[in-house]
Amino acid sequence: MAVSLLLGGALTWVLVRDLEFQSVQDQLDRGVVPVTLQVKYQECLNRPALPTNVGAATCRLDAPVDFEDRLASIVVPTLSGNRLLLLDAQRRVVFDSGRTEMFVAQIPITPSRRVANVLEARTTLDSQAYFAAATKITPARNPIGASYVVLAQPQALVASAAAGDLAGRLLEAGGAALVLAMLLILLVSRSLTRPLTQLAGAAEDIAAGNYSRRVRIRGHDEIGMLGAAFNRMAEAVERARKTQRDFLANVSHELKTPLTSLIGFSQALVDGSLWSEADRMRAATIIHEESERVLRMAQELLDLARVEAGSISMHITAVDLGGLLQQEIEMIRPRAVKHRLELSLTVPSDISPVAADPERLHQILDNLLDNAVKYAPEGTEIEISALPNISGVETVVANATPTHKPDAERMFERFYRADPSRSAAAGGVGLGLSISRELASAMKGKLWADYDGSGNLRLHLLLPAAPKPAPAGEPSTAPAPAPAPALLTS
Repeated sequence: MAVSLLLGGALTWVLVRDLEFQSVQDQLDRGVVPVTLQVKYQECLNRPALPTNVGAATCRLDAPVDFEDRLASIVVPTLSGNRLLLLDAQRRVVFDSGRTEMFVAQIPITPSRRVANVLEARTTLDSQAYFAAATKITPARNPIGASYVVLAQPQALVASAAAGDLAGRLLEAGGAALVLAMLLILLVSRSLTRPLTQLAGAAEDIAAGNYSRRVRIRGHDEIGMLGAAFNRMAEAVERARKTQRDFLANVSHELKTPLTSLIGFSQALVDGSLWSEADRMRAATIIHEESERVLRMAQELLDLARVEAGSISMHITAVDLGGLLQQEIEMIRPRAVKHRLELSLTVPSDISPVAADPERLHQILDNLLDNAVKYAPEGTEIEISALPNISGVETVVANATPTHKPDAERMFERFYRADPSRSAAAGGVGLGLSISRELASAMKGKLWADYDGSGNLRLHLLLPAAPKPAPAGEPSTAPAPAPAPALLTS
């Protein structure tokens, strides 16, 4: 700011000085005319009453010495410090009120562009720069034969006067500019610190647990972008906390039912309230089933945590998808028959193996088929197919849906069920599809759901195809297809 003020002051000084110089030159141009009349008046020995009445018929020239004395004593004191010079035809000084440049200096003069019949000059007298204005006179009517009357003023005097006048104005302007700058700095600092203070307060609120806190900072500058980013972060944190609360609530709910059964029936066995062997057998069976359910939930939670943390191990190899699907269908068939469901498999004979972890692919397919068997209405058909895709091999499991159709976009959320009333009867805890999607993504695949034109739910699993084996005679770089696993892992 100080540098700006200095530069502005210097530029102002140059401009004001030039304007002052021009003003002085204009004053000299106008002032030389009356001075010329006074000089001509002093030429005459017998002067008329008025200087304007001087003429050839009424003027008899005075002696040169007397003429110069009258100029020095009468005309020069009226010039307010300006210098009077008379020049001959060669523009040499023949009279100088300063009496230092007699017949020495030669002054170049040019016509004025602003005042008619007036000449201007910039010259140096006594090693000092001068502004000058001149007019022509008749040498024959001048006692010393002068041809020009020159009125001069020192440039230094003009500059010092301009500087003195400008200094006060610059001080006033500088003071006003300083006050204005301080006000601007105060406004700018407040405009910067206010949103930053608001952001700091909002951050403290979020740290204290108020996740709904937002900031009202708008704009397209950096502060506005920071406010928008903070609000997006706060929304993400609030969403994550809500998901965590919902997750804990769902886990607690899912654990409560089997644990209640375990406690109730084990207490009945302990206190001997079950008299018959059939009741005791039924209680033991329920305890066993509920224990398996709790264990399956714990395994699924552990798998989900490992997948999300990226710590689950993957052993990618070439897997015979057709053979694996056939084994999965045979394993799920007893349950399908129990629900009077028909299973159909369509796999081309020349389908390529897929690049996947055999155990994790078995877990995904088991979850997809298990979901279809659970929710397909009795007496309907479950269609399983595998077809080549431009991005790999796509497996589709399609089945009819009950009255409560699941949301294709929300099916992969944790603990999601289209019909919550079937939670206990259908088994499972609603984590299978969520884990399956994470596993598919970890194997560079994709899992999604949609509905066909008939309203059937379709679950799509897209996996990359395994590299083709090298030609005969060359070492093979592709892994051999792995056998399908025989045990369920979920």
